This record gives sequence, structure tokens and C-alpha cells, in this order.
Amino acid sequence: MATTNHDRVLDRREIAAALLRALERRHEVLDVIVESDDRDAAIAAIGSLLETTDFCAEAVLALPLGRLTKTERRKIRAELDDLDAVVKWTTDSRPYAGGEHFRLRPIADTEDDAALLRARCADQLGDDSEATITAERAKGAALMDEESGMWLVAEDLDADTPKPIGFAFGELDGNEVEVRIWVRPELRKQGYGTATLKQARTELAAYFPGSTLIIRTPAQRDSLT
Repeated sequence: MATTNHDRVLDRREIAAALLRALERRHEVLDVIVESDDRDAAIAAIGSLLETTDFCAEAVLALPLGRLTKTERRKIRAELDDLDAVVKWTTDSRPYAGGEHFRLRPIADTEDDAALLRARCADQLGDDSEATITAERAKGAALMDEESGMWLVAEDLDADTPKPIGFAFGELDGNEVEVRIWVRPELRKQGYGTATLKQARTELAAYFPGSTLIIRTPAQRDSLT
């Protein structure tokens, strides 16, 4: 399954699971909604109650009353079963895939970002010499100065100090933006790649409005608008 398609299936699966939990605890969900001051507070309260993301909590808040019937609950259960049969992994096995406490920011001229770039050069280029790192930093700076590219640093904000995870690279080619991500080898298979890709789509679409994003991985090429 392509990365972007799997990403959408995972989102649908997490929403269906949250809806099912909400229906099972419908009285508690209703209580936290009516006690909330506004929509944002209700989303936060639902997310805390169900231990889910704001994205899923918002779907719960938008659930029509007509879906509270036994028949509709069975449909949601069946949908969840179908998605479980398709999805390759869930956030239980890759806990950071949801992107909570996570951000992307433009690469900066700091020692921390230089160290992250050094790790990426060693991993992907097999060369972490100062000459290579300097050349890569100059390439990224030139692309951003010309507004033909954007290099973003992915960070986990779950601790007091942001933890650098990897990069998202967006480089403009005509009306297409080639998107590549890189995650530190020791942090792979935990969901950081999915979180980086999700946010990169949003961030780079804002930097390059009207362009087509071309997602590149070693095994596949996917496009989305």
C-alpha cells in the first residue's frame, strides 16, 4: 500500500476507534461536552476522556445523533474491523504516528541543526565531513533564499527540550514540489516518519500553494494535490 494511502487508512481507523469508544462511553462524553465552555474546550475534554487526538475528538464532537443507534454502532464496529484487516500497523505499535507534541520548523544556522544534518549526511551520503555538511547547508540556504525549496526540521516536543527527529525536504520543480523525509535511524519504525510526512504535506502546501506535492520514498512515488 502506498504511504499516502496507508496514512489515510490509519486516520480513518483511528477515527472509527475513537467513535466506537465514544459511543460506549456516551454518557460521559455528553457530560464533558455540556460542561465545556466552548468548542475548543469540548474537543480538549473529549480527547482527554478518550485518550485520543484532537483530530479524532473533533470527529466525536461532530457525530450526528442519528449514529447513536445500535445499527449505526454495528456499522462503525464493522468499519473498524475492515480497516484493521487492511492497515499494516496502528499507533499502538508506532506511538508517534499521530503527530501529537510534534512540529516542523525551517532549518536554522545552529549547532543542533548542524549536528542533525551531519547525522543525515553520514546515513544517506556516507560522508559527514565538514566539506559535505557545509555544501549541504549552502544548498538548502540557496533553495530557501530563491523560494524554490524549503528544508524543515522535525522535532518531538514531548520533553522540556525539543528532540530533533529528522528532516522534511521540499524542492520546487516547475509546478511540482518533490517531498522527501529523513528520520534518524535509531528513531525509525516508531511513527515519526508518518508524523513528519503528515505535517510536511500541510506545511509545504502552504509554502507552495497551487503546486502538486510529489512524495518520494526509496520504494515508491506518490502524488497528491
